[in-house]
Amino acid sequence: MNAKTAAGAAATAESPTLLVKVFGKDRPGITTGLFTTLAAYGVDVVDFEQVVTRGRIVLCALVTAPPKDGELRAEVHQWAESQKLQAEVISGIGDNRPRGEGRSHVTVLGHPLSAAAIAALSARITDAGGNIDRVFRLAKYPVTAVELAVSGVPTETLRAALALEAASQRVDVAVVASGLQRKAKRLVVMDVDSTLIQDEVIELFAAHAGCEAEVAEVTAAAMRGELDFAESLRARVALLAGLDAGVVDKVRSEVRLTPGARTLIRTLKRLGYQVGIVSGGFTQVTDDLVERLGLDFAAANTLEVEDGRFTGRVVGDIVDRAGKATMLRRFAAEAGVPLEQTVAIGDGANDLDMLNTAGLGVAFNAKPVVREAAHTAVNVPFLDTVLYLLGISREEVEDGDGAVDLPEGPGAP
Repeated sequence: MNAKTAAGAAATAESPTLLVKVFGKDRPGITTGLFTTLAAYGVDVVDFEQVVTRGRIVLCALVTAPPKDGELRAEVHQWAESQKLQAEVISGIGDNRPRGEGRSHVTVLGHPLSAAAIAALSARITDAGGNIDRVFRLAKYPVTAVELAVSGVPTETLRAALALEAASQRVDVAVVASGLQRKAKRLVVMDVDSTLIQDEVIELFAAHAGCEAEVAEVTAAAMRGELDFAESLRARVALLAGLDAGVVDKVRSEVRLTPGARTLIRTLKRLGYQVGIVSGGFTQVTDDLVERLGLDFAAANTLEVEDGRFTGRVVGDIVDRAGKATMLRRFAAEAGVPLEQTVAIGDGANDLDMLNTAGLGVAFNAKPVVREAAHTAVNVPFLDTVLYLLGISREEVEDGDGAVDLPEGPGAP
């Protein structure tokens, strides 16, 4: 800020100002009409905001006060009456109250989003010493998503204050620090099984081997963190010994993408993000996903094949809980993206190290142990809702697609 600008700001801070507020039925030309009325008195604009909700407009303009503001007040009321609007003009000094320290973005997802949930969450914000400065709706479907700009309380304190209330109200709440870092996350890495896709790949293979129930039981225990992942994987893979490797094509055709997966990836790629997957599953399936979805990075285990059949072993080191975090670091280094600018998404206990290594870790329809440890949790079945946590609205997604695209829009596979 140069000396002239600083002097102007100081003068405004000490000078009389007027808050001009008009509200009523919206229609084209209201903003032009108000500012044309104000312009006749030579005032400067300090701030203004406009909100339209269900066809009703609230327009607020904070302007410098002219030496004699009586005529301006009368003119504003006369103009508003001619437009069938209501108006208020309130005297004051200077600009808005500065936002407090500790600024955060709070994203709330509900399906539906109840008034009771907003009341409870806003009360917790107040109790923690915070203030809600602005509110913006990000999406109305497939979930209702709103973003609150909150100041006056450290991000970590606010996150802790809202976590229990969000669970009680059955809504999802993400709290991230404001600033450029939020807009600079340029690498997203996802788990595959029960995250990018709806299935557990090893169970699809097991169904063809006739041991699906046994494998599913071990998988569930491993995802809850009750079993060592590497040990459980070896035990499950051993049950596939002798299975014809030609079954891979059938398994690939059985894989079901999570609703919203294509929308998420397509939108991220349009924004210049790099997208990767890291899986405790198998390259026999992830290689196909990389090709189908245009992914930038991938890491997974590989089922060993001899004489056209699975041996019941995996090749090389197992991609386990620690391995996933290692892969995130490797992908970030190759992409030239600092770890604080990465996002990780997963559902199981073996994703925890990766979620905690990333700048933002998102537990997606996750097990309790994961929800409690991740930065934030999403508990609706639409993977593209992660976009809202990055401040990307549904309207922006659809604008990027050129139109509302139902086959690949919200909640579509």
